[in-house]
Amino acid sequence: MENRRSFVKKLGWTAGAVSLLGLYPAFGWSPIIERKNPIRIKGRVATNGKGIGNVVVSDGNTTGLTNKNGYFEFLSTTHQPFVFLSMPTGYEIDQLGNGSASYFFPIDPVNHKMEVLFQLKPLGQSDDKHSLLLLADPQIQNEYEAAQLLEISTPDIVDTIKSLNDPNTIGVGCGDLVFDRLDLFKDYNNAVMQMGVPFFQVVGNHDMDLGVRSDELSTSTFNKLFGPTYYSFNRGEIHYVVLDDVFFTGNNKEYIGYITENQLIWLEQDLGHIEKGSTVVVCTHIPVASGVKNKEHLYELLAPFKVHILSGHTHRNTNYPDSNRFEHVHGAVCGAWWSGPICSDGTPNGYGVYQMRGSEVTWKYKSVGESMDHQFRFYKRGSHPEFPNSCALNIWNWNPDWKICWYENGDCKSHIHKVDATDPMSIELHLGKLLPERRPWVEPAKSDHMFFFEPGENLDKITVEVTDNFGNTYIQTIKSEDM
Repeated sequence: MENRRSFVKKLGWTAGAVSLLGLYPAFGWSPIIERKNPIRIKGRVATNGKGIGNVVVSDGNTTGLTNKNGYFEFLSTTHQPFVFLSMPTGYEIDQLGNGSASYFFPIDPVNHKMEVLFQLKPLGQSDDKHSLLLLADPQIQNEYEAAQLLEISTPDIVDTIKSLNDPNTIGVGCGDLVFDRLDLFKDYNNAVMQMGVPFFQVVGNHDMDLGVRSDELSTSTFNKLFGPTYYSFNRGEIHYVVLDDVFFTGNNKEYIGYITENQLIWLEQDLGHIEKGSTVVVCTHIPVASGVKNKEHLYELLAPFKVHILSGHTHRNTNYPDSNRFEHVHGAVCGAWWSGPICSDGTPNGYGVYQMRGSEVTWKYKSVGESMDHQFRFYKRGSHPEFPNSCALNIWNWNPDWKICWYENGDCKSHIHKVDATDPMSIELHLGKLLPERRPWVEPAKSDHMFFFEPGENLDKITVEVTDNFGNTYIQTIKSEDM
């Protein structure tokens, strides 16, 4: 069997250069375990019969570009399950029968060669402006929870999609789509199909095949339904990357937050095709800032870019702004595991809504059952047992660029204390061995988005004004009896 080195030599390829024959750009590869019998993969990326050049194609190990006529060819030398393209800007995203994005072909390990055609259809409009809905942790475990997702969350998401009025809307399922019940993927898929936009899926720790002995085998069901666990795509001026940062140890349900060397090597090649200074959006399940063991190696690869990292997993809403990157950890669609209307930190059950304009990204958190302007919750004086003389605010999507003040008799007061504290509603719903009834192991969680202040006495009313980092202002007036 012809090995990779002789095949590359035969074509006249050199690393990082175009072949001497001018046929195909060189494909990079990584030094991981090779197939005994490499598979020759060739194909074309085309639209209306015309080839599309400079499209990134990969098997998750080898990565390269199509030539000017849209053709590519390489040897898949490692045990990778898919060949996929990084969807170029300006084309429709095909969908599988389950509503998820279609951008890949399975690699048949039996045959020694395969040929594929990625047939793309141009969009009817520019995708420089596009929207993204980020759904973290639907995490359905039984039929009751599947019904909650389908009957409560999904209609809210559908209404949000309609209100965006954006033909370029896409979705990301940010992991823990189910709660160890892989048979319930059918209900999750039903919800996605009702939403009506292409969804890119991220694998979570509760989406794995737990009866296997190693991480390499833990995503078999996910792969069959959704394709690769790491890949990239492009919309407008933004490059998107999905990574699998859940490493299964093979011991019961044990896992760690970790990005494998295979992925880091692939990502280094993938980002090599992106202009430095571009906006890159990375989607993972486990928060990178707080939960990934080898995060610094990822940060090093992302350093030349303007980066947003979107994650979930914690069922709490947290923001981590840091130099060139901003990590958004999202509250859960299921809240505190479908036990009530909020997460353990008081964030409402909900999802992220992102709007992209060129290379710029804006965002809000959308609470299920509330308007998009529902961005904080006020608590009257004494609601929190640790702060009996204070009113409280939970501003779940807060970051240091937000501004907060309240008005007494028309005067803006800004002396407010940010305290890592629990949320009063979460204390009421979650504190104690018997609460919440459906999930008694849930407890109130502290967050960095609780604020406390002490208004004056004998006031008829106060007005709370919160302004986000995009200049959107959210106002609530509270009468004396509710203070």
